[in-house]
Amino acid sequence: MTNYQLTYKRFSEASILVQWPQKIAPEILADMLAFKNNLLNSEHSSILQITNAYSSILITYRDYISNFESEITFLKTKYASRQNLEKQDSKLWKIPACYDCHFALDLEEISNEKQLSPSEIIKLHVDAVYNVYFIGFLPGFLYLGGLNERLFMPRIKSPRQHVEKGAVAIGGEQTGVYPNASPGGWNIIGNSPLNFFNSDLETPCFANAGDRIQFMAVDFKTHQEILVEVQNGTYNIESEVNDG
Repeated sequence: MTNYQLTYKRFSEASILVQWPQKIAPEILADMLAFKNNLLNSEHSSILQITNAYSSILITYRDYISNFESEITFLKTKYASRQNLEKQDSKLWKIPACYDCHFALDLEEISNEKQLSPSEIIKLHVDAVYNVYFIGFLPGFLYLGGLNERLFMPRIKSPRQHVEKGAVAIGGEQTGVYPNASPGGWNIIGNSPLNFFNSDLETPCFANAGDRIQFMAVDFKTHQEILVEVQNGTYNIESEVNDG
């Protein structure tokens, strides 16, 4: 495991920002999560919450940090000992997605821009396995890394006021699924019938940072059938233990 040169900054009176090299990389994600889990398993009861992004974690404390330097020393010690923890369990989730023209509002535009047929775009999208880096923007919105560079596409010039729930989209170097209807500026290439966030459940979002996602292409009829199962609470998302 690589030992990165981290930077530690006071973010507020009760929080510290820890930063890795500023890039999206699975090895940095793994290192961040190992450090985060080591802190969560420590006896440091003053830590309230740890939130990770692509290459940083924000540690929020219950009270004012009275001795900043002492806390940094503690964090550095926990970072150095993160390798002693067992690797956390993670899953590979299989996400059904329909790329039918009924949903794929921007597929033709991407096809023209990239000189790829729609079927080639779909194949490139479903062949990739994506890392879940963190969850944000909207509850249940998974920030994914691993999009094939041939599919990189700038956000649309005029964001839509309404993007349908479940829209599968590409924005820049990323892909993702809108968990609820919302405004949005990503290129829409399909739709998933799944619920990515359900506040009625003990665990509202099924995926966690460190999990992986793979899309499975389904036709419109299958999409509608799965949608009914999801609405009835009878659909089980296919998953397997992530072996890396």
